[in-house]
Amino acid sequence: MAGSSFFALFDDIATLLDDISAMSKVAVKKTASVLTDDLAVNAEKVVELRADRELPVVWAVCKGSLVNKAILIPLALGLNYLTPALVHWLLVIGGIYLCYEGIESLIEKLTPHGGQDEARKLKKLSEAEAKVYEAKKVKGAIVTDFVLSAEIVVITLNVVAEAPFVQQLITLVLISLLVTFGVYGLVAGIVRLDDVGLRMRKITHPGPFAAVLRRIGGWLIVAAPKLMKLLSWVGTLAMFFVGGAFIAEAIHGGPEWLVKPAIKHWLESYWIQAVVGVVVGAIAVAVAWAASRLAHRVGG
Repeated sequence: MAGSSFFALFDDIATLLDDISAMSKVAVKKTASVLTDDLAVNAEKVVELRADRELPVVWAVCKGSLVNKAILIPLALGLNYLTPALVHWLLVIGGIYLCYEGIESLIEKLTPHGGQDEARKLKKLSEAEAKVYEAKKVKGAIVTDFVLSAEIVVITLNVVAEAPFVQQLITLVLISLLVTFGVYGLVAGIVRLDDVGLRMRKITHPGPFAAVLRRIGGWLIVAAPKLMKLLSWVGTLAMFFVGGAFIAEAIHGGPEWLVKPAIKHWLESYWIQAVVGVVVGAIAVAVAWAASRLAHRVGG
């Protein structure tokens, strides 16, 4: 009896793992587009840092991301059980924040010499000032990661909504760990591409293979800054796509007397969602600016 009970337990565990594996594969496919945006946004956050501080900052944000998911997983499970509708409205608020951040980043990029001025200021910072700037960057990246992580958790939760609680929990934890270490591992690799290129460029061994490696190293040294600049723009645009998608989904779910079928059809386009993100972000920045001016006047 004991032996049969053991094998029955083993069979149950194998079935559970098989179900979790299947659901995890579906969840990864569903979150693929968000992961691309997550990668671009997080790479954008470490642009303009000193080279020797890039990896420590990526690691700090990675740890913050793990904390975010440790908060979000039980929160999402609890809210989904008590008030499922509230989860989506919280995502809308997060989407507005992403669009706001996107407009702020866009203004900085489009301001003449904005990026160059920022780089010059960084070189002039004292050690203490550089630490404050770095801490601000890390905090901003962790807040942005919280919103992106929330979407990943909610998408995964929707995939496993009909599964037993234990399977939901294990799948959410597995996807969260996979996403966090996958994304930040790639970010760490991207920001150190120039170092890899430099090491390859310094290879002194004779032979055609070493010559090819040296040439590839030279290409990496040239390409790394351009790739970081490109990712900076992609990360900014990704904020509008992700944030706009949250907001568009909320509008799409509105009553037909308020939201016409044609509008709902338009909102299914990723580009329209991005435009919605830009408009909402601009309004959010304008409101924040007006509130700041009003507070300044009231404060005297």
